Amino acid sequence: MKNRNKLQVGTQALGTNIRVSVNKMRRIIDRIRNSSYEEALVLLEFMPYRACRLVSQIVLSAAANANTNFGWNKSDLFIGEAYVDNSMYLRRFRPRAQGRGYPIKRPMCKVTIKSNSVKK
Repeated sequence: MKNRNKLQVGTQALGTNIRVSVNKMRRIIDRIRNSSYEEALVLLEFMPYRACRLVSQIVLSAAANANTNFGWNKSDLFIGEAYVDNSMYLRRFRPRAQGRGYPIKRPMCKVTIKSNSVKK
């Protein structure tokens, strides 16, 4: 029971209901996982994907949370954990023959980025 009460020091930022599929978001998140804060922002700036702008906003939010809550410098931060989960689907219908409707499921995802400070 003692192990349950241990707190991991770090901050996190969530992005919920992002209109990008999980597979497209995972190829971005896998590149920035376990990298420093500055390196993650540079990688996101030069990757050719639309979702990079959304992920960079979440990284900036995690760094701002670390600075506000713990007083950590942004230069000492690194991305400790980053993962993507399925969220709900946006359901739409496309008209088909003979008055029928064909369902379209547009995927959404949920991004979690946890930042930690480098121990010196």
